[in-house]
Amino acid sequence: MRKPELLVPASSLEVLKVAVTFGADAVYIGGEAFGLRAKAKNFSMEEIKEGIAFAHEHGVRVYVTANILAHNGDLEGVRAYFEELKEIGPDALIISDPGVYQIAKEVCPEIERHISTQANNTNYGTYQFWYGLGAKRVVSARELSLEELKEIRRRIPEDMEIETFVHGAMCISYSGRCLLSNFFTGRDANQGACTHPCRWKYSVMEESRPGEYFPVYENERGTYIFNSKDLCMIEHIPDLIDAGIDSFKIEGRMKTALYVATVARTYRKAIDDYLEDPKLYEAHLDWYRSQISNCTYRQFTTGFFYGKPTDEAQIYDSNTYAKDYTYLGIVGDKDDQGRYSIEQRNKFSVGEEIEIMKPDGENRVVTVKAIYDEEGNSMDSAPHPKQKLWIDLGTEMDRFDILRRREIE
Repeated sequence: MRKPELLVPASSLEVLKVAVTFGADAVYIGGEAFGLRAKAKNFSMEEIKEGIAFAHEHGVRVYVTANILAHNGDLEGVRAYFEELKEIGPDALIISDPGVYQIAKEVCPEIERHISTQANNTNYGTYQFWYGLGAKRVVSARELSLEELKEIRRRIPEDMEIETFVHGAMCISYSGRCLLSNFFTGRDANQGACTHPCRWKYSVMEESRPGEYFPVYENERGTYIFNSKDLCMIEHIPDLIDAGIDSFKIEGRMKTALYVATVARTYRKAIDDYLEDPKLYEAHLDWYRSQISNCTYRQFTTGFFYGKPTDEAQIYDSNTYAKDYTYLGIVGDKDDQGRYSIEQRNKFSVGEEIEIMKPDGENRVVTVKAIYDEEGNSMDSAPHPKQKLWIDLGTEMDRFDILRRREIE
């Protein structure tokens, strides 16, 4: 039995440290260029260096995305970028474009090359092709079933790795090869600037009646005809392991630390429980289900793993996320008065009941006893997000614990 890697996204250095603390075996990040998440905060070279050092201190690997579909004007910049990364030493580069791949092979052959899902990897012949060119790993297209993945595993070399998305947003086009954003807004999804038009509401206009818009009704439930539920395989860990997948990939390089901590912690425990004892995994299924919904999500689907999805994979009446918890901040250093620093992400007040989310699975309910600004002045509330504060919650905490508030319906 292969022990799968838990691969978690990080949008920033802060989130990388959370991912590592909350159970990732590996983290994937984007630099300031050549990745497919231009709207994410992304990492400067100094932050990549610091992130790799932090991860390696904790036995965690770091992969850097360079998975744009490159145009002529990108190639020289790609070469220079890889020359810089060569000095920093990430564990792998995630690449989709053959031209970019060749540059990586020339400039930094010692860094593993992983083939992005953007390369539309749907069959064992594609895996064999990339293996022949020196790729260590191929990320499967989201459109593959477990049976197809099993066949790929049987037909590729033992030392070649399969990486597969197991959680997160689904795309309407094969492995993200969408042209809608570029067509509507001029922002190219394949260059990292997707505007997510699959989440928009659409109408039809008949040619002879310009200006008259008619709703697009997929059925009586609404008009969000492209809007997919989020992928979630937390209840199917045994099937994923049985398929021979080497890396369980979480989607979400634009997500918050709360999202990353919640998903990483839950999948970490599910994988470890199953490998320890399948009965232990079965006994904790309700806990996994309850925890995985403690961050923003769109409703869940198993995607293509069990065959072509039915209408149940779509959301027709809304494009919004469900949100049970609000992210308040990450615990930082402790001062000599027993107060903890945080960088606040949302409003909260003295006397309010919040939760401390810990990497081991504990959710500790506490009351905010005091809030202080950076100069140590007492405050009744923290009204302005993204300011640095000192707080007293009347309990011991650890760096990178997550603070959150449960939203009452």
